[in-house]
Amino acid sequence: MALYSAFLAGRFAVPADAVNWRPRIWRLFSLVFFAQFFLGLAGFEKLLMTGKLHLPVPAFIIAGPLYRGSDFFMPILFTVTALLVGPAWCSYLCYVGVWDDWFSRSRSEPIQLPAYAPTIRIILLLFVIVMALILRYLKVGWFVALSAGALFGLFGVAIMAALSRRNGVMIHCTCYCPMGLIGNWLGRLSLFRIKIGDSCTECNLCRTSCRYNALSPSDIKLRRPGSTCTLCGDCIAACHSGQIGYRLPFLFTQSARAAFLVLIISLHAIFLAVARI
Repeated sequence: MALYSAFLAGRFAVPADAVNWRPRIWRLFSLVFFAQFFLGLAGFEKLLMTGKLHLPVPAFIIAGPLYRGSDFFMPILFTVTALLVGPAWCSYLCYVGVWDDWFSRSRSEPIQLPAYAPTIRIILLLFVIVMALILRYLKVGWFVALSAGALFGLFGVAIMAALSRRNGVMIHCTCYCPMGLIGNWLGRLSLFRIKIGDSCTECNLCRTSCRYNALSPSDIKLRRPGSTCTLCGDCIAACHSGQIGYRLPFLFTQSARAAFLVLIISLHAIFLAVARI
């Protein structure tokens, strides 16, 4: 895995190459994750890391522990990841978000989502939390809770196939997934940021590369991405004037990007090695 990480570090060194390699390793992670999941279902219990089956729906990261009242491993892992690399979980490590990315690229240029779009995700986050607590309070059985989670997940896939594909924006990740919102919030605790330089020409090439609806014309004028930014870095390669880059206190842009890549590639390799449910 260390050799694999070193190989990826070389591939990601140039931003223009990183744009192509990020979706590749993201798809690989999702493939390994779900291959082990289905092998676990087929009877290979060693591939179920905890020995218990957990539904691979991102919303279950928060809803599952609230419903069970225990097993907070995934929320802790998610929080620590956010502290290290901000909201980059959603653009490198999420086993479902990669599907949304794939569907959104069916359209060459993303459209701008309406201003009320972020509000939808806040409402859905509150809905998921409240429903998990209600199901626990009413002592609803695991089968009903699991079925509700499965329906929530399947509806999210339908959103990807219909809306993300049509609009060129990752609608599931930016408007539907509650963990995406939590990731954006917790990501503020990380020191990593993406900033736009004062010499930006506002050519909007970065906007057409962003699938997270984080670079509206108003965001570009303010010289920083919007709240749905996941630090994916696609905009860095799109900027011909070199005005976009990672920022980390006390480091130059190139060093900040190198530090981010070391962390995110290491996390990818570790997660890939233990991508069992």
